[in-house]
Amino acid sequence: MALNVPGLVVMAAFYLLILGTGIWASMRSKKEEKKCTGDGMEITLLAGRNINLLVGIFTLTATWVGGGFILGIAEATYNPTLGAVWALMPVPYVLTFFLGGFFFAKPMRENKYVTMMDPFQQKYGNVLATALILPALVADVLWVARTLVSLGGTMSVILDLSYVYSIIISSVVAIIYTLLGGLYSVAYTDVIQLILIFVSLWVCVPFMLTNPHSVDISLTAYNQTFQAPWVGTVELDEAGKWFDDFMLLALGGLAYQAFYQRILSASSYTQAQVTCFASSAFCLVLGIPSVLIGAVAASTDWNSTAYGLPTPYERDQAGSILPIALQYLTPTYVSIIGIGAVAAAVMSSMDSALLSSASLFSSNIYKNMIRKQASDREMQWVIRISVVVVGLAGTALTFLDSSVLVFWLVGVDMSYTIMFPQLVCILFFKVSNGYGATVGYMMGIIMRILSGEPLINLPPAIQFPGCRLDEEGKLTQFFPFRTTIMVISLLSILLFSWLTSIIFNKGLLSEKWDVFKIKRKQRSTATAADVKRTNEEASQAKQLLDTTSC
Repeated sequence: MALNVPGLVVMAAFYLLILGTGIWASMRSKKEEKKCTGDGMEITLLAGRNINLLVGIFTLTATWVGGGFILGIAEATYNPTLGAVWALMPVPYVLTFFLGGFFFAKPMRENKYVTMMDPFQQKYGNVLATALILPALVADVLWVARTLVSLGGTMSVILDLSYVYSIIISSVVAIIYTLLGGLYSVAYTDVIQLILIFVSLWVCVPFMLTNPHSVDISLTAYNQTFQAPWVGTVELDEAGKWFDDFMLLALGGLAYQAFYQRILSASSYTQAQVTCFASSAFCLVLGIPSVLIGAVAASTDWNSTAYGLPTPYERDQAGSILPIALQYLTPTYVSIIGIGAVAAAVMSSMDSALLSSASLFSSNIYKNMIRKQASDREMQWVIRISVVVVGLAGTALTFLDSSVLVFWLVGVDMSYTIMFPQLVCILFFKVSNGYGATVGYMMGIIMRILSGEPLINLPPAIQFPGCRLDEEGKLTQFFPFRTTIMVISLLSILLFSWLTSIIFNKGLLSEKWDVFKIKRKQRSTATAADVKRTNEEASQAKQLLDTTSC
């Protein structure tokens, strides 16, 4: 196969469009910075907490609808051992956004946090907060990797462009425009990218459904043809694993800094809620084309195509089924349009991950711990360097594994089992303290490692009920073990927080052993509450006197 020159021209035009939008947005960011009285770091990371509603909806949706989303859904639908019922991403995301809008947005906005790690740093101190930041940073780096993997595989299939070159070019472009304008650049390029994703995918679908090499997908949905039915099944002994994956995707997303970056950039709580609810609908609509493409691929006689036999699944290329289907089941110009959708999706998620990790490092580590007196100019450079470092780290990881689902699930897994219970406790349970958080953190990490992970060939030391070999011969946990670990971690945080609170408040241990100073913090909190109550009573008394004098 020769290099696809027309496709390269189209991709070059796309990248120039995105880069131009990013440069324009960076200029807008500088204008806002001159007008705004707030600090430059808040403008860069949160767009001055005044992002447009429509832009906010687009950027939140585009953050979730990335390359992993598009390719992962198609991969699961096509995979004969899974099927569409295992292509879970769109539906759990509805739950993510509704829970985020109803419950998590309010406490984060009321306290005017800059990142999701601010409450940890304020309550637990810098040492424990740093340990908690690490899983969030690793999850963002894996997010960068999985988005680049999806684009590299697509370009190598459709354009016959080297996998390495594809990844490097895309990484450089995303890093450049993220460096230029922060959240402004990311948000406004997301608008262009989401429009391209929507139009490109839906343009490709009719050509896929009417190609001569595939059987009507309504006939293959529940009937064995070239492979198992593409709808798939969830057997009773697999229900635990299906539930676990669903909860992982639904709740794991609530522990991502990228989500709160969009929520905190809104001008009001109501706008943040509307942004969440509208984005959930967009995610559902944008998930449909990938399901249809995966279904068509599962209904195709590959022997009648130029691809030939063995099938993509037998060649271990299920992760690239979307670009393969576009290449061999649609006209060339349509496949080029399709790669535009994937490229747009990749860029929209990658820039979010870059800025998310830069936010955590620059605000919570550098500004709050290393250089508290750092100037705005210095912080701008710290943010830029962080973006470059995370981009390079994520790019390097793409050469270790070519499966989109591996990076997707491992990254979300860390957010779900480790970070989500910590976030719930710090926001909604006043009893939580550093001791409980430490125990919960260690419990989550140790139990997750001992539970194993077939995606990275880590055998389980703890075998939950139902643990057995899957259809690919890998020892797999079919019990909802990740949800179990999350619940155990959450309960551990609350239990040990309550116990240590009693121990120090009752004087069972000397206050000198109170490393996290929970007794002192409780006293200062009580004092602050008394002062507030006294002020309120004085204000009420003054109002009463004024009324009486009248």
